[in-house]
Amino acid sequence: MKTILQAALVLLVGLLSACSPAVTVQQKPGVDFSQYRTYDWAKTEVKSADSKNPIYKSTLNDEIIQNAISSELAKRGIRQAQGRTKPDFYLTYHLYIEEAERTVANPPATGFAYPYAMSYRGRFLPINYGYFYSSPFYNTGYRTETYQEGTMILDFVDARTNNLVWRGSVADPVGNPANIGSEFAKSAKDILDKFPVAEKS
Repeated sequence: MKTILQAALVLLVGLLSACSPAVTVQQKPGVDFSQYRTYDWAKTEVKSADSKNPIYKSTLNDEIIQNAISSELAKRGIRQAQGRTKPDFYLTYHLYIEEAERTVANPPATGFAYPYAMSYRGRFLPINYGYFYSSPFYNTGYRTETYQEGTMILDFVDARTNNLVWRGSVADPVGNPANIGSEFAKSAKDILDKFPVAEKS
């Protein structure tokens, strides 16, 4: 039984990992990332197909995203520079929200239903006691649908050389535009899970 439970747990972890969005990382060779202990924010950028919609450009969303990033960096001993102290690196992110296409399976066809009147001991049951039977469900093929895809790019720029030393990016469907701050905050965590400085125990 223990072996079965362990196998089921491994399978579950594998399925959850497969559902996670893929993070792409670019890193400047030869950089010692342990030297970066402080950061400060540079200008952020948001682009969307519906650029006139104010829901995509909100200081509240920026605050949610920046708090999430700051929290993840603090776990690694990296904190925002205070006052007029020059940071070790500048941190900025770019958000892109645009329409994309994907191919999905059509939902099973809704089985047709028809009333079925029964008789019992020679008497017909009243019509409101009818029973409904449906045909078996079956797949009716595939279709292409459009959806909103959000891409986050997180850049680390050396404050001394102004060189980009690390970039992480991830793309994921955007559910409710009203929650993009929280959704991109999750994207930021996924990206920073790949950062070359590990969390401190």
